[in-house]
Amino acid sequence: MPEVRPVAAAGSPVRGGGVVMSAAGNELDAGALGVPGRVRRLVERLPRPLRFLGVGGIGLATDLAVFTAIPQHLDHPLAVRLVSLAVATLVTWQLNRAVTFARSGRRVHAEAMRYAVVTAVAQGTSYAVFAVLVLTVLGFLPQAATVIGAAIAAIVSYNGHRLYAFAPTAATRSGVIEP
Repeated sequence: MPEVRPVAAAGSPVRGGGVVMSAAGNELDAGALGVPGRVRRLVERLPRPLRFLGVGGIGLATDLAVFTAIPQHLDHPLAVRLVSLAVATLVTWQLNRAVTFARSGRRVHAEAMRYAVVTAVAQGTSYAVFAVLVLTVLGFLPQAATVIGAAIAAIVSYNGHRLYAFAPTAATRSGVIEP
């Protein structure tokens, strides 16, 4: 039987790869991505903003790879970017849940909806900056427009996820698991 522990307080990484019970009573595996114990412990020592930037870097690499790989299937860079943003968002959702933010104490569905709202605002920011740049001064280098848009959106995203999507409930802050 795996070890069952209460939800971690906001900003506190879940340590040890044990099973954590969510507010909805669902088991959440802290080692869900199969990260070896030593690597996980090293990552957990990093401050949360650095973990977020690392996840964002992986998401950006995913975004750029998909954006660069699929133009033969779609002609317009704005359409290609919508696809690459969707793929990158799925990657960063999983990684942020695993290594960046502690459980909020909300039901998984409620937390996912909050994540979707913040991500939509951040990705909208990224896409708007990208579109303006690629249609004006960076049409010859859309990857640069992608990076600039992502950098601006990272600020929006981190603060939105920290203050809204993964913000702890009052019960979580006090160490109590909601039924």
